[in-house]
Amino acid sequence: MAKKKQSPSGGTPATVALEKAGAAFTVHAYAHDPASELGYGEEAAQALGTSPDRVFKTLVADVDGALTVAVVPVAGSLDLKALATAAGGKRAAMADPAAAERTTGYVRGGISPLGQRKRLRTVVDASALEHATVFVSAGKRGLEVELAPQDLIGLTDAVTAPIGRG
Repeated sequence: MAKKKQSPSGGTPATVALEKAGAAFTVHAYAHDPASELGYGEEAAQALGTSPDRVFKTLVADVDGALTVAVVPVAGSLDLKALATAAGGKRAAMADPAAAERTTGYVRGGISPLGQRKRLRTVVDASALEHATVFVSAGKRGLEVELAPQDLIGLTDAVTAPIGRG
Protein backbone atom coordinates (compact mmCIF):
# COMPACT_ATOMS: atom_id res chain seq x y z
CA MET A 1 0.00 0.00 0.00
CA ALA A 2 1.40 3.36 -0.98
CA LYS A 3 1.72 6.10 1.56
CA LYS A 4 -0.64 8.93 0.70
CA LYS A 5 1.03 12.29 0.92
CA GLN A 6 -1.16 15.14 2.04
CA SER A 7 -0.28 18.51 3.35
CA PRO A 8 -1.66 19.33 6.79
CA SER A 9 -3.70 22.16 5.27
CA GLY A 10 -5.36 19.81 2.75
CA GLY A 11 -6.06 16.85 5.02
CA THR A 12 -8.43 16.03 7.80
CA PRO A 13 -7.18 15.68 11.38
CA ALA A 14 -7.18 11.89 10.78
CA THR A 15 -5.00 12.03 7.66
CA VAL A 16 -2.72 14.63 9.24
CA ALA A 17 -2.26 12.31 12.26
CA LEU A 18 -1.44 9.38 9.95
CA GLU A 19 1.03 11.48 7.98
CA LYS A 20 2.70 12.77 11.14
CA ALA A 21 3.03 9.19 12.44
CA GLY A 22 4.59 8.06 9.16
CA ALA A 23 1.94 5.37 8.72
CA ALA A 24 1.19 3.79 5.36
CA PHE A 25 -2.37 4.58 4.29
CA THR A 26 -4.53 5.24 1.27
CA VAL A 27 -7.38 7.74 1.14
CA HIS A 28 -10.53 6.72 -0.73
CA ALA A 29 -13.12 9.36 -1.60
CA TYR A 30 -16.65 8.70 -2.79
CA ALA A 31 -19.73 10.81 -3.35
CA HIS A 32 -21.77 10.65 -0.15
CA ASP A 33 -25.50 10.61 -0.88
CA PRO A 34 -27.44 12.31 1.94
CA ALA A 35 -30.61 10.63 0.66
CA SER A 36 -29.12 7.13 0.89
CA GLU A 37 -31.11 4.72 3.02
CA LEU A 38 -27.93 2.82 3.83
CA GLY A 39 -25.96 3.58 6.97
CA TYR A 40 -22.79 5.63 6.46
CA GLY A 41 -20.55 2.57 6.67
CA GLU A 42 -22.68 0.41 4.39
CA GLU A 43 -22.74 3.25 1.87
CA ALA A 44 -18.94 3.48 2.03
CA ALA A 45 -18.50 -0.28 1.49
CA GLN A 46 -20.85 -0.24 -1.49
CA ALA A 47 -19.30 2.90 -3.02
CA LEU A 48 -15.77 1.53 -2.61
CA GLY A 49 -16.72 -1.92 -3.87
CA THR A 50 -15.25 -3.67 -0.84
CA SER A 51 -16.56 -6.20 1.64
CA PRO A 52 -18.50 -4.69 4.57
CA ASP A 53 -16.35 -6.94 6.81
CA ARG A 54 -13.33 -4.73 5.98
CA VAL A 55 -15.10 -1.38 6.49
CA PHE A 56 -15.31 -0.37 10.15
CA LYS A 57 -17.58 2.20 11.75
CA THR A 58 -16.53 4.39 14.62
CA LEU A 59 -19.10 4.54 17.41
CA VAL A 60 -18.86 6.54 20.60
CA ALA A 61 -20.31 5.01 23.73
CA ASP A 62 -20.47 5.96 27.38
CA VAL A 63 -18.80 3.31 29.54
CA ASP A 64 -19.40 4.00 33.24
CA GLY A 65 -19.42 7.76 32.57
CA ALA A 66 -16.38 7.86 30.25
CA LEU A 67 -16.69 8.33 26.51
CA THR A 68 -15.18 5.36 24.72
CA VAL A 69 -14.65 4.67 21.01
CA ALA A 70 -15.75 1.34 19.55
CA VAL A 71 -14.54 0.38 16.07
CA VAL A 72 -16.66 -2.44 14.61
CA PRO A 73 -17.43 -3.82 11.13
CA VAL A 74 -20.28 -2.04 9.35
CA ALA A 75 -21.71 -5.47 8.53
CA GLY A 76 -22.77 -5.93 12.16
CA SER A 77 -23.55 -4.05 15.32
CA LEU A 78 -21.86 -3.17 18.59
CA ASP A 79 -22.26 -5.47 21.59
CA LEU A 80 -22.44 -2.90 24.39
CA LYS A 81 -21.93 -5.47 27.16
CA ALA A 82 -18.77 -6.78 25.43
CA LEU A 83 -17.54 -3.19 25.00
CA ALA A 84 -18.05 -2.45 28.70
CA THR A 85 -16.10 -5.58 29.62
CA ALA A 86 -13.27 -4.81 27.15
CA ALA A 87 -13.03 -1.25 28.50
CA GLY A 88 -12.90 -2.46 32.10
CA GLY A 89 -16.35 -1.16 32.92
CA LYS A 90 -19.71 -2.49 33.98
CA ARG A 91 -22.21 -0.66 31.77
CA ALA A 92 -22.15 0.86 28.31
CA ALA A 93 -24.69 2.87 26.37
CA MET A 94 -24.45 4.81 23.15
CA ALA A 95 -23.18 8.34 23.80
CA ASP A 96 -25.22 11.41 23.07
CA PRO A 97 -24.43 12.30 19.42
CA ALA A 98 -23.77 15.95 20.29
CA ALA A 99 -21.29 14.92 23.01
CA ALA A 100 -19.57 12.55 20.58
CA GLU A 101 -19.25 15.31 17.97
CA ARG A 102 -18.06 17.90 20.48
CA THR A 103 -15.47 15.58 22.04
CA THR A 104 -14.07 14.07 18.84
CA GLY A 105 -14.25 17.19 16.67
CA TYR A 106 -16.01 15.24 13.90
CA VAL A 107 -19.61 15.12 12.67
CA ARG A 108 -21.77 12.01 12.94
CA GLY A 109 -21.16 9.79 9.95
CA GLY A 110 -17.64 11.14 9.70
CA ILE A 111 -16.19 10.34 13.12
CA SER A 112 -12.74 8.85 12.73
CA PRO A 113 -10.92 6.89 15.42
CA LEU A 114 -7.82 8.86 14.38
CA GLY A 115 -6.97 12.52 15.00
CA GLN A 116 -9.74 13.19 17.49
CA ARG A 117 -9.85 16.49 19.34
CA LYS A 118 -9.64 14.60 22.65
CA ARG A 119 -8.08 11.13 22.58
CA LEU A 120 -10.61 8.67 23.91
CA ARG A 121 -10.15 5.12 25.15
CA THR A 122 -10.57 2.93 22.06
CA VAL A 123 -11.57 -0.69 21.51
CA VAL A 124 -11.21 -2.23 18.04
CA ASP A 125 -13.17 -5.37 17.20
CA ALA A 126 -10.79 -8.35 17.04
CA SER A 127 -12.04 -9.23 13.53
CA ALA A 128 -9.95 -6.32 12.19
CA LEU A 129 -6.87 -8.50 12.65
CA GLU A 130 -8.23 -10.97 10.08
CA HIS A 131 -7.55 -8.48 7.27
CA ALA A 132 -4.34 -7.10 5.77
CA THR A 133 -5.99 -3.67 5.62
CA VAL A 134 -9.22 -2.16 6.92
CA PHE A 135 -11.16 1.00 6.11
CA VAL A 136 -12.22 3.60 8.68
CA SER A 137 -13.57 7.11 8.33
CA ALA A 138 -10.94 9.64 7.35
CA GLY A 139 -12.82 12.33 9.24
CA LYS A 140 -15.64 13.40 6.98
CA ARG A 141 -18.55 11.84 5.17
CA GLY A 142 -17.47 10.43 1.82
CA LEU A 143 -13.84 9.92 2.82
CA GLU A 144 -12.34 6.66 4.07
CA VAL A 145 -8.78 5.76 4.94
CA GLU A 146 -7.36 2.28 4.34
CA LEU A 147 -4.59 1.11 6.64
CA ALA A 148 -3.19 -1.96 8.37
CA PRO A 149 -5.22 -2.88 11.45
CA GLN A 150 -2.02 -3.00 13.51
CA ASP A 151 -1.39 0.66 12.62
CA LEU A 152 -4.96 1.59 13.58
CA ILE A 153 -4.58 -0.18 16.91
CA GLY A 154 -1.16 1.32 17.60
CA LEU A 155 -2.05 4.88 16.64
CA THR A 156 -5.20 4.89 18.80
CA ASP A 157 -3.64 2.98 21.72
CA ALA A 158 -6.57 0.61 21.31
CA VAL A 159 -7.24 -2.74 22.83
CA THR A 160 -8.79 -5.46 20.71
CA ALA A 161 -11.73 -7.59 21.78
CA PRO A 162 -14.73 -9.31 20.19
CA ILE A 163 -17.14 -6.37 20.55
CA GLY A 164 -19.03 -6.74 17.26
CA ARG A 165 -22.14 -8.82 16.63
CA GLY A 166 -23.48 -10.24 13.42
